[in-house]
Amino acid sequence: MKTLIISMALISLQDAGSDGQAPSPQWPAIGAVEAPSQPTRSSSVNVRRTPRFAPAAPFATQGPIRTPISSLVAVRGQEDNIVTGIGLVDGLAGTGDSGDLAKQLLQNMMLTQNIKVELSALNSKNIAVVRVEAEIAAGLKPGRRIPVRVSTIGDATSLEGGTLVMTELTDIFGTTSYATAAGPVNVGGFSAGGDGASATKNHVTVGTIPGGGKIEREVPTQVVSDHGYVYLDARAGQDTFGNIVRISEAVNGLYPTAASALPDGKTVRVKIPDDLAEGDHVAYVDSILRQEVISDDVARVIVNTRTGVIIIGGGVRLRAGAIAHGNLTVTIAETPEASQPGPLSNGSTEVLPRTTLDVEEENNGLVLVPGAVTLNEVVEVLNVMGTTPRDLISILEAMAQGGLLVADIRRM
Repeated sequence: MKTLIISMALISLQDAGSDGQAPSPQWPAIGAVEAPSQPTRSSSVNVRRTPRFAPAAPFATQGPIRTPISSLVAVRGQEDNIVTGIGLVDGLAGTGDSGDLAKQLLQNMMLTQNIKVELSALNSKNIAVVRVEAEIAAGLKPGRRIPVRVSTIGDATSLEGGTLVMTELTDIFGTTSYATAAGPVNVGGFSAGGDGASATKNHVTVGTIPGGGKIEREVPTQVVSDHGYVYLDARAGQDTFGNIVRISEAVNGLYPTAASALPDGKTVRVKIPDDLAEGDHVAYVDSILRQEVISDDVARVIVNTRTGVIIIGGGVRLRAGAIAHGNLTVTIAETPEASQPGPLSNGSTEVLPRTTLDVEEENNGLVLVPGAVTLNEVVEVLNVMGTTPRDLISILEAMAQGGLLVADIRRM
């Protein structure tokens, strides 16, 4: 210890200047700790609007549009039927379920083969529990192949490379089996990754099996009811009184007194002639569905606030008015900074909050909205506002509440 003190004193005397004063000590030369550097980066948020897309003027149709009856109605009893089941996908490369659900299902399936395995001896990372779903069209006979969809239920991360084990597809009550499904799953993408990075293409926890389902039992369907009637139910979006009336008139023009509109205003009932052979019922209905009628231009606006989609029907009209709309953009950036204590200060590291708030509000004046009586005029008036689709949705909803928009707004 004495030797160390003498050495430090000698160094101090040797480094003294001509005036006898020692210069400032060089801390790195004697092993002192350098003060830590403070963070200098900051967060930033940028909200921008892309240039407005100006579509070319479309070709306008001349006169009313005639539509086949088959596009406006559906024959009752010819609906698609959905069958579902719970299955197991095996052969996964470590991307399966991690819980006991897949193990229990695999254990039950192995018991059907008279194989008893303890639950602890099963590895579930290569298997996944999935929900299997298929649609059976009306009239499909046993033996026909249908496409199948599968989707994960547990925490499996990918179905890539997996194969669906034979699964029964039943009705909604789970009592009657109508189809079976099995085969390799096609996810239409891939998922790969490591500890530091990963890459995923498309949605790999949902897949399809083209032709993977097989019809085992026919779903009972019929065209003509027990009382000798065919019911034509209006499709969604075409269920107007005008369409029902025109369909009834068209059918009666072909077969007098055969059709009548039901009191609900959504269905046309057609009488099958008593002397018509059963083998000619389909041809009789087909001759009706081939008839064309002038369908209504529905005054309806469909909006989707999640995606910004706006669909405007041909019957939409606008009344004159004035609109003011200004965007309010609030940008908040949080940039916390860590304050490090100085060397040998016995301090503690503290995190200091740093917030940057930026508010921008547009100062727009009133915009005069003239009346519009055609779809082209409605589009031209709405485009003059120069708003984004999401802003336009708010404007259309407000215009409907104020009576300027003559249409029925429906939200998806």
